[in-house]
Amino acid sequence: MTLTRRGFLGLTAGLSAVTLTGCATDAPAPAAAGPRGGGRLRAAFAGGGAKEVLDPHLANLFVEAARSKAVFDKLADLGQDVSAQPRLAEKWEPSADLLRWRITLREAVFHNGKPVRAQDVLASYARILDPQRTFRAKSSLSLIDLPNSRAVDDRTVEFALTRPFVEFPNALAAFGTYIVPEGTEDFTAPIGSGPFRFESFAPGKSVLLKRNADYWEGAPHLDELEFVIANEESARANALLGGQVEYAHDLTPTTARANTGSDRMTLHRSPNSAVQSFAMKVDRAPFDDPDLREALFLLADRPQLVEAVLGGSGQVGNDLFGKGYEHYADDIPQRGRDLDRAKFLIRKAGAEGLTVRLDTSTAAAGMVEAATVFADQAKGSGLTIEVVTGNKDSYWSDTLKNGSLSSFRSGAMPIETHIAQRLLSDSGTNVTKWARPEFDALYRKAVSTVDETERAAAYREMQGSLHAQGGYLMWGFADWIVGTSPNVGGVATAPANTLDWARFDRVWLG
Repeated sequence: MTLTRRGFLGLTAGLSAVTLTGCATDAPAPAAAGPRGGGRLRAAFAGGGAKEVLDPHLANLFVEAARSKAVFDKLADLGQDVSAQPRLAEKWEPSADLLRWRITLREAVFHNGKPVRAQDVLASYARILDPQRTFRAKSSLSLIDLPNSRAVDDRTVEFALTRPFVEFPNALAAFGTYIVPEGTEDFTAPIGSGPFRFESFAPGKSVLLKRNADYWEGAPHLDELEFVIANEESARANALLGGQVEYAHDLTPTTARANTGSDRMTLHRSPNSAVQSFAMKVDRAPFDDPDLREALFLLADRPQLVEAVLGGSGQVGNDLFGKGYEHYADDIPQRGRDLDRAKFLIRKAGAEGLTVRLDTSTAAAGMVEAATVFADQAKGSGLTIEVVTGNKDSYWSDTLKNGSLSSFRSGAMPIETHIAQRLLSDSGTNVTKWARPEFDALYRKAVSTVDETERAAAYREMQGSLHAQGGYLMWGFADWIVGTSPNVGGVATAPANTLDWARFDRVWLG
């Protein structure tokens, strides 16, 4: 079912008030000390509406990523430190010139009993790279020379690359690079090699999956996993408190504070999991003027945003992605609020008296609140920010193409992948429209340089350019907050978009 605030209240009209305060006596039993088998876990996520599909190469939302992970596998995925870890790939070996990578597949089978073969890998990547399609992972795999890549045997793939790429495992772990059986185009009843098998799907409402006893890494503990759509954060939290679900994804700090110590909700925090940001399109007025972009950077009171929006559950950002990750430029001085300088730059840009629309949405928790706080921070600067809340179902595609200023949020990924997917001239999700040939060339230099010192210097130069003139106002890094029933065990506190985030094959019901 689809859970909204009104729908939830209707469902729970017969529940006493004490049930929703977390003080009832019929709370679920605590999770067992160790894993137990059986049961159905219902997980509430925000969704994408009736147009949702189960094609893993079209995955964009967090719920789509979590469902894809449950049904399909990638060759690699991101570990706790956001580095690439082998999955369907048992190992990888580069040639000395980094132009060829040999991948050895582990012994795994699809849900139809057929083995995962090298040809399935090549066919999956060919589908993603099809020039007639628009898949998010295309930019990450674009350096693969498919005509010269080959299946050495059923369990060995040799990828030819168009240029040396020292961080090729990041491409194997990129968002959406799932392996599907060769020739697959119909995903109404998808077949993958993941820990759960498809059972049923009601677009915009729910997906039911069942345990895959033949999973290569061991069968899940759960018998069934159901993804339930609840777009409003309050609906997810109330559904958990009311017993309609056992897992509520992406809760706000306010909800977490209100339920700390509750006997109906266990909180799981993953520090530094999501970047909170505003995205300015640098190819169009008014933010094609670097002075106005700098003015917005200086208008942001980051500590206030972290406290007001994240409830203190996070840390300030410095307009760069990947704080604490490999290659992060932590030597760049932290930006602070400077209203006088911002006012000067607004006048210099001829923007005094200008009203700028800030598009936002409830598509991700905290974005509307952040937009409202930031609009208030801009008062008295000569620039007026008008907050407009858009359609949550189409928000990400709408803001990729339209407008000039929008709310933005992202989970974890390597800095290299963030650049490849969002900041190159041909990146598929380049919401800021940053397109600089010299920047593209610097990226190519970084990923083809074996010497770690030289590679680090190239990443530092790229980040210096982005910090000075880029379009992302990355004001904070948020803790990821998930709520579960007390009888749920095995939930990992891994950064969003990594292997162990929203990973349900390790979860059990007590």
